[in-house]
Amino acid sequence: MGRLHPWVGEMAGYSFGWCEVGGAPAVASGGKGVRQALAVLGAEAAGAPTGAGVSAAVAVELVHTFSLLHDDIMDGDTDRRRRPTVWKAYGTGPAVLAGDALFALAVETLAAQPGGAQGVRTLSVALGDLVRGQADDLLFTGRPWTGPKRVRPDEYRAMAEHKTGALLGCAAALGAVLGGAAPGTAAALDRAGRHLGVAFQIVDDVLGIWGDPGVTGKPVHGDLRERKRTFPVLVALDSPQAGRIAALLESGEAPGTAAALIEEAGGRAAALAEARRHLAAVESALAGAPLAADAVSDLRSLLEYLVRRDV
Repeated sequence: MGRLHPWVGEMAGYSFGWCEVGGAPAVASGGKGVRQALAVLGAEAAGAPTGAGVSAAVAVELVHTFSLLHDDIMDGDTDRRRRPTVWKAYGTGPAVLAGDALFALAVETLAAQPGGAQGVRTLSVALGDLVRGQADDLLFTGRPWTGPKRVRPDEYRAMAEHKTGALLGCAAALGAVLGGAAPGTAAALDRAGRHLGVAFQIVDDVLGIWGDPGVTGKPVHGDLRERKRTFPVLVALDSPQAGRIAALLESGEAPGTAAALIEEAGGRAAALAEARRHLAAVESALAGAPLAADAVSDLRSLLEYLVRRDV
């Protein structure tokens, strides 16, 4: 961060929870650290040097934060981790600029490493997929709740793999790539991360409707109030209760009633079953590659935490 313009660096520091607006020191949540952990553990699992895992972790976290800054603007989100989002605190233009600066730093970080060219290519593929997923997610909001043009669960899976899974896959594989691991090993880690991303996103969907606000930091039924096309909702809209659920979602009224109907229609159970299916695919990907047992054990512990967050 010290290499950035001071104002841009302040915005970046604010996004990481290091400071308040104006630069005064702060101690705020900087997120779960999932992608950094995946990068370090993926490198260890592939037998890559520690430095490769750390460089991958730094690059992936910079890109993740860059994506959040732009995401919040596109979604109109005013709060993140119980604080105003960067665009709300500093303005839209400055937030875009800070995001661009973080992206540039990520590329610079990778390019300076041995194997950096392949690392940049790996990150570029993930970013292309992320943009594709974000585009689909934005377009979903304009589609009807019911009828032939409604969003289908299989479309949602593809969106989640691109928007969330691509960067998690990149995180898991990037340290291995920088460390010169065999292409098959890096591909297995990427595949595991992508399946993890879908499971992670679907669990987030469940928490967005039924999660405890004290744990999630989000209001109860928040995703229903915002009329998001989430996996439990899309499954429920294939049920006989679709008409009533759609009417409630369209009006934005009685989110508690909508949540009960979605659960009754099988949306919650189907979402958790889908998350478990992708976790099984993660296990298959890890089992099919020559990885260090200790690091894989730590990876499994991380996976268990991610998909059992009070659902």
